[in-house]
Amino acid sequence: MKNTVFFKIYIAFSFIYLLLLFLGYEALDCYLKPALIPLLILGVYFSKKFKTRSILITALLFSWIGDVILLFSDIAEIYFILGLVSFLISHILYCVLFNKQVKEKFKKNAIIFLIGSIIIASYLVGMLSVLLPTLGDLKIPVIVYASVISIMLLFAYNGLLIWKKPANQYVFFGALFFVVSDSILAINKFHMPIQKSAFIIMLTYLVAQYLIVIGIVKLNQKKVE
Repeated sequence: MKNTVFFKIYIAFSFIYLLLLFLGYEALDCYLKPALIPLLILGVYFSKKFKTRSILITALLFSWIGDVILLFSDIAEIYFILGLVSFLISHILYCVLFNKQVKEKFKKNAIIFLIGSIIIASYLVGMLSVLLPTLGDLKIPVIVYASVISIMLLFAYNGLLIWKKPANQYVFFGALFFVVSDSILAINKFHMPIQKSAFIIMLTYLVAQYLIVIGIVKLNQKKVE
């Protein structure tokens, strides 16, 4: 299928990009980074049509816009804020996307869901307690963003309990890697510098997007219109 070609190109291009980042060629970011997410968009576009495909493509599009805007974040703070807004919209769309997936199970283990919810809430509180003292005027935007991405992870965790395997695992771990990526970015920017942060952030981010896309496509393989 044509879509698998784009997914394979994405993996190969991501490997080359990450290798260059690891070797310290961060100046090449503006040339290589904008080409990555469009490969996933093309992969989804050429997949068999399913009801929530447009939501997934739109979420990826806003992620791509965020990627491009954040390339200029060193120039002025406004670019970081605009990038944050783009990814915020992307995460809201992911929440909608996850909520609209077909359930495989109609009942989930309430205790397991509660335990997962407490862990995610604890992450949110812990992360904000670390970041808030150094956020300055960005307190409210970061609180909103961290809350939304935590809700996105909660939706993915809910899906882990009710969607079919292994697609549910792809999406959940994709969402988890997304949270890890954004957490490292926030700690590196607002709390303390992390060695090889650009490489680690992009590694977890690219894995996250790929897993979410593949998971959603797999969830909808038999739901052809």
